[in-house]
Amino acid sequence: MARLLKWIEIPIHIMLWLGLLAGFLMMMHVTIDVAGRTVFNRPLDGSTEFVSAIYMVAVAYLPWAWIARNDSHIKVELFTSNAPPRFNYWLDVVVKVVTLAYVGVFVWRSAVRAIQQTNLGEVWLAGTMYISVWPSRWVLPISGALMCLYLVLRIVSDVTDAKRP
Repeated sequence: MARLLKWIEIPIHIMLWLGLLAGFLMMMHVTIDVAGRTVFNRPLDGSTEFVSAIYMVAVAYLPWAWIARNDSHIKVELFTSNAPPRFNYWLDVVVKVVTLAYVGVFVWRSAVRAIQQTNLGEVWLAGTMYISVWPSRWVLPISGALMCLYLVLRIVSDVTDAKRP
């Protein structure tokens, strides 16, 4: 199990770096758009649509598995801070199972939608041109599937480690 968890680090880090790259490109795109609008009175056509359809999706969803790997999701420990460590350990396992179920449904529904939008060739009108946004629909199921795979491996690892004497 440790080898599988080590192997999955590679795609998790690739997705993280792609999300960071998308964030950097989004900052550059917006900066160029604002400079063009302010200095030259010529904004980039379709900046708002491109940022919201491509960059924001990548920034928000690509790092999901990395966040799960680092246990960086929001936690409220108001009632569990004084609980015994064993209780917190098993509570974390249960939370991972519930998260896996939720994200699994999310992956399934977003994959169905991505297939539909790919078949339609979804585009958005952006100023005077059209931009294809159907590829960004695939970010959600791919990122979610990687998170699900990590959660499955982590749950199995946690359960088997807990059963060892």
